Amino acid sequence: MSAPPNPGLAFSVLKISLPTGFDVLRTYSGAFVCLEILFGGLVWILVAASNVPVPLMQGWVMFVSVTMFIFSTVYLVFFLCGFANRINTDWNFLDFTYHFIALLFYFGASLLEAATTAAAGVIVPGISNSTSSSTFISGACTLVLPEGNVVTFLDYRQYSINVAASILSFTVTACYACSMLLGFRRWRG
Repeated sequence: MSAPPNPGLAFSVLKISLPTGFDVLRTYSGAFVCLEILFGGLVWILVAASNVPVPLMQGWVMFVSVTMFIFSTVYLVFFLCGFANRINTDWNFLDFTYHFIALLFYFGASLLEAATTAAAGVIVPGISNSTSSSTFISGACTLVLPEGNVVTFLDYRQYSINVAASILSFTVTACYACSMLLGFRRWRG
């Protein structure tokens, strides 16, 4: 009879370059994940506070921000609680893959949020525009509507909230890009 196979060779070697426990927070990757959670939560809050004036585009922004907020939190908890040491997988590859997918989703969401903000009608107090054929005069305000374009009517509060959400959305995208590059270095290095 032949010898039984060695069970230790049946599984791949655990590949993890990040520390577990609270030591993960002392690394650049841990700091970026914390920033992703913080700024991603703010994007979520700001888009929800704007009363979602364009549900088709901002619905995707909400989906991405909520989903990535939850996934990033779970990812960080895995390292904080030490589960990464107990689960036998290539964590460096998973780190790179997760942040690559999150980067793609958040970049698309950032573009949609910026497009929603850019399509807002501009309210200019006390100025009348006689050259534009599409103007609506309401009291002391003139709403200038560009011809042939889609215009989202936002008040100043909604517009300001959407500007802040656009800026933070691109900030989160940059955080995911940095995390992806760090993950790629760990995976290939």
